[in-house]
Amino acid sequence: MTHGHTTNPGATPPEHTPSFGVPQQRADAPGSHPEEPGYDARWVMSPFDTSPKSPTSPTSRTSDAAGAADTFGTRVPAENPGSPFEAPSASAASRAPSVPAPAVPAAPSASSAPKKAGGRDRYLDLLRTLALVRVVAYHLFGWAWLTVLFPSMGVMFALAGSLMARSLKRPALGVIRGRIRRLLPPLWIFSAVMLAMMFAAGWNISEDPDNGGTWGMIELFNYIVPIGAPPFPWSIGDKSGLLEQTWAVQSAGVLWYLRAYLWFVLASPLLLWAFRRAPWPTLLAPLGLTAVVGTGIVTIPGETGNAVSDFAVYGGCWVLGFAHYEGMLQKIPRYVAVSCSTLLMAFGLWWASGHLGPDGWDLNDIPLAQATWSFGFVVILLQYSPSWQDLPGRLKRWDKLVTLSNSRAMTIYLWHNLLIMATVPILDQLYNLPFMNDRMVGLLDATYMVWMFVLVWPLIGLAILCVGWIEDLAAKRSPRLWPTGSKKPASSGTHAGPGSGPPSRSRARSRPRSHSRAR
Repeated sequence: MTHGHTTNPGATPPEHTPSFGVPQQRADAPGSHPEEPGYDARWVMSPFDTSPKSPTSPTSRTSDAAGAADTFGTRVPAENPGSPFEAPSASAASRAPSVPAPAVPAAPSASSAPKKAGGRDRYLDLLRTLALVRVVAYHLFGWAWLTVLFPSMGVMFALAGSLMARSLKRPALGVIRGRIRRLLPPLWIFSAVMLAMMFAAGWNISEDPDNGGTWGMIELFNYIVPIGAPPFPWSIGDKSGLLEQTWAVQSAGVLWYLRAYLWFVLASPLLLWAFRRAPWPTLLAPLGLTAVVGTGIVTIPGETGNAVSDFAVYGGCWVLGFAHYEGMLQKIPRYVAVSCSTLLMAFGLWWASGHLGPDGWDLNDIPLAQATWSFGFVVILLQYSPSWQDLPGRLKRWDKLVTLSNSRAMTIYLWHNLLIMATVPILDQLYNLPFMNDRMVGLLDATYMVWMFVLVWPLIGLAILCVGWIEDLAAKRSPRLWPTGSKKPASSGTHAGPGSGPPSRSRARSRPRSHSRAR
């Protein structure tokens, strides 16, 4: 009996259909690649900057040099720093002697103490961390219900939209330049590794039937600037290799999100201008666009169609970020906002029930359901946003991990799927241990994916140590290997960046779930 993690011998290359973002493959899509059942390489997380600013500088909130244009930052507005001492009350002032006397400062009370300037909104940081964990779990286990439980990408786009609206108080060109500067260096390192691995495995783009010729060579530019979807082989290597044959699709497919994020950044000055003049039409227009391009009423072919679909499905969440920052959501009575959101989400589930995809209730395969469910879900989250300066109660024990994940969200997002697949050859070595009898082999088979989930986090930690510091260089900060927070004042920001898993021995692990997008 030969033990080890292998791919399904009957697995076929994924199909290519223009839907949602980057090349998305569904078995029922016309004109798709004829071999792979239902692959869709469009996943998470995404860049969202979360850089804390120096609490000692009241101007740091608007200084690009201090990182205010961070790609992932989410901070609550700072109050007036004022004096370190509490001012005397009006009654005390009326009783004060006319002759000047040495002032004895009163100890500030807990309720009247000023908020920390440039403080982090830890509630939003916590949401981003949950989104990242959910993305990793979804890409590994491929559970469709996770897309309903927590629509990660809608949350991530909303957080990024809120930060973008905040940053656009400054000249738009400088803000866009700052976002792009933080986006590209981490992408370049990832692209260099991916291209080196693909070329070493024998990929010749000039002979690739899907990406060949001059146009395929031009599309390699998307590994440098993610304007579109980069080319990659649908099948590479052999079944006896360390990684299964769709590793390139699963690893490079995550770049759809960077493309979508970049397009939103470039469109934000115009979107914010429109939102401030016509908030409701601008907020609801993406849902209307999704009803047109996400239901088959109008089909836009190629990469343009993918980009428009992404923009429509998540555009509402991005503009919700504007509404959150501008205070529009807070002006709506909570019961009205929650009631309307619940009805919208119910419509999304009703629509999904009649348009189930190859993976059932996976909303990533149902654009209109994804757009409406994510929109309503985000409205409720932002309506109840408590704007924590610090994580409360028992959540405080996770403070360092929340800080780390927000500081390295881009790194986690880019590398997590490749690292999920890297767990397979490592775990397969367990089958060679001398005490692995039939009973132990069966136990390992039954818990294989659980061990993959456990092992992927140390590998992600290793990736953070090896390449995470590039995010600091991109933000013009001193590089840090493990940014979990520091006792000293933070003079530079913390940067962070917005189905499925690798092959396996059992059927659940035999077909990669990368065809579903991590949202």
